[in-house]
This record gives sequence, structure tokens and C-alpha cells, in this order.
Amino acid sequence: MTNDLTEITVIGDDATGLIAQFTTLMFERGINIEDLDQAVRDGLFRMTMTVDTEEMVCTEQKLRQDLQELADELDVDVQARFPADRETQQIAVLVTKESHCLEALFEAWANDTLGADISVVIGNHDDLQPLAEQYGVPFFDIGDEKGTPDEEELLDLLAEYDADLIVLARYMRILSPNVVFRYEDRIINIHPSLLPAFPGARAYEQAIQEGVRIAGVTGHYVTTDLDQGPIITQRAFDVPDDSTRKELRERGQPLEADALIEAVRLHLNNDVSVHRGRTSLREKAEDYQLGLTEKAQKANPDRPVDGLGEAVAGKSGVDAESESADD
Repeated sequence: MTNDLTEITVIGDDATGLIAQFTTLMFERGINIEDLDQAVRDGLFRMTMTVDTEEMVCTEQKLRQDLQELADELDVDVQARFPADRETQQIAVLVTKESHCLEALFEAWANDTLGADISVVIGNHDDLQPLAEQYGVPFFDIGDEKGTPDEEELLDLLAEYDADLIVLARYMRILSPNVVFRYEDRIINIHPSLLPAFPGARAYEQAIQEGVRIAGVTGHYVTTDLDQGPIITQRAFDVPDDSTRKELRERGQPLEADALIEAVRLHLNNDVSVHRGRTSLREKAEDYQLGLTEKAQKANPDRPVDGLGEAVAGKSGVDAESESADD
């Protein structure tokens, strides 16, 4: 979606007619719906509308009021984000105990290379509170003794600090649909594998068990399906013989931070779009490293390729694509 459109999100118990009532409200106020997406998970309804409010026949304040009145009537939650609301974007970072990704985010923020403000850090343990305090950022521990987070408190904090983007900086808990649905395509996670390989916990250990020669990390949007959200960035590294989980973590953690920062920049600069579960770069996007470095790409061989050899190049009727065994 583009920064000059208004985003409206509706969350609540699934019921008949919810979409119709909100789309009717848009029509009656001269608002054009550019995109509408809805889903239901475990009885929870989510609708996200991207709308053009440039020619609407009411004020922003009046639209917010009308949306809230309809939401109260239908017993659902509604959020409207106008373009002006997102001029200075705010990031909420969720953490557990690993510090490397949070450190990278703070360093980029301090060096004015992040593109947004980090307004709050929220953890399910308090281990990283000193790091947040070092940068003068509020820290909240929402976990119990076992690290189980209080998601109602999480939602309250995300609303209080007006989070435009949620970054999971090695946050080791699964977010429920109640959180994910409210921040559709606005939650970025870093996972220590080349997804879709090795989703879930202990990804480096899974890589060792499967005997892979190349492992990596993936920055992706969070959906209600674990580690299956649209992929934004990836990095890869070799897995030496007899590697331990600790050794893979040491190889992977710098790349985790790098891929996460790049994914965050892509999102904040509005240079990546999501369509049908896939991301793509927008036209005139900046030069980003989505996967391998340029040096690594050049190291890959570029020959042989089907049809380029002299012996078969002149063979009539040969269509390398149609004859490929990969199809």
C-alpha cells in the first residue's frame, strides 16, 4: 500500500454483515476503497481496507467518530490511520533475551539510518532492560515467571506508543491472531533459517540434523501461520562439517541483524509491497540487498546453460524450457 492512502482495520467476533456495514459507510462519505482484505481465524474476524479519502465529504475527525460509533454498535474494534498519522513512524520492538538484533536496531537509530523512531521496547523477560535504558527508550516486561506474555497489556502498550511497525528482534513467543490481525503487514520477524525450510523452534539445530551445507536467515512479515509470512530478505552462510548449534548461532546472528535491518528499511521506505503472500519491490525502490551479496553472486558459475553448447545450439525444435525436467 502507498503512504498517501488511509488504512482502516476492523477486529472482532465474526458476524454476518460486518463488511457490508463498513463499506456502506465508506460509500456514503464519498470514500473510494482501493483494497479490501478479510480473514477469520478461531472465530476472530479481521478486515483491512485501504481507502482514498482525498475527496471524502466529511472531515477526518468526523470519519473517525462515525467509524467508532459503528464499531461500538457492532461490538468490534476499529482503527483508522491517515497519511498524516504516519509522517514520523514509530517502532515497537519485542524482545526476549538475545540482544544482537536489538543492538543493531538501536545503532541504526542512533546513526539516523533506520528511518523511524524506536518508541518502546517490550519483552517477555527483563534481561534487555539495561540496553533499552542505555538508549533512553521505555522498557516493559509483560511476561510472567515462565515468560508467558500478557497480550492485553501488549496491545495496550502498542496503542499507547502508537506503533506503526512492530519488530520482533528474536522475540521467542508466538503472537495470537488478536495481535497479528490488528497489525496486518506491519509486523516483521527474523527467523534463523532459509524459510520455508526449518520453521519453528531450534532452526539451527534442525539444519545440523538435516545435514545441510548452506543455512541462513529470513526477514519476513508475520501472519497467523507460524513462519509462513511473506519473505522480505534472506542471508546465507556455509555450514562446516561437525558444526555445533553454538557455532551456527555465531555465524548466523550477524546476518540475522543485517537482514532484519534491511527488511525494516524496506518497509519504512514503502519500497516493498505484499500481494497474495509474496513481496515485491516497488518501482524506483532503492538499492537493497534482498539476498546474496554482489560478491557472492559473482562467485556463482554462469555456465553451462541449456542450449548454449555448440553441439546442440543449432538443433531445430529444441525448447530448453519445455524440455526441462524441473517442470
